[in-house]
Amino acid sequence: MNMSSRKEKAVSFLQMVAAGDVREAFVQFTSGEFLHHNPYFRGDAESIILGMEENAHKNPEKMFEVKHALEEGERIAVHSHVRQHPGDIGAAVVHLFRFEGGRIVEMWDVGQPIPSESPNENGVF
Repeated sequence: MNMSSRKEKAVSFLQMVAAGDVREAFVQFTSGEFLHHNPYFRGDAESIILGMEENAHKNPEKMFEVKHALEEGERIAVHSHVRQHPGDIGAAVVHLFRFEGGRIVEMWDVGQPIPSESPNENGVF
């Protein structure tokens, strides 16, 4: 996949987070002005970092596979397949990022559990 610098950074950020290197991902890729829109945590960086670290601790065999990465100006969208452990069907997840000065300043995330049975022969990916 031929990616721009921003796409590479967004994907690397997510790969590091999925691997449990949460704080290092934030140090390398986010701005001090970082904020997010996940409704289950306060909007500051430290709250989402703690949630991501807890998830990584509970799911050390998490699998993360990028399906698509799209760019429009300073905004990047990453569509991925996330499985918390082997045998997990997983979820289709989209992370949206806004960059400023080459660093992530804002993040949104939405996910959809993959059903075990679906009438759609095309699948979720």
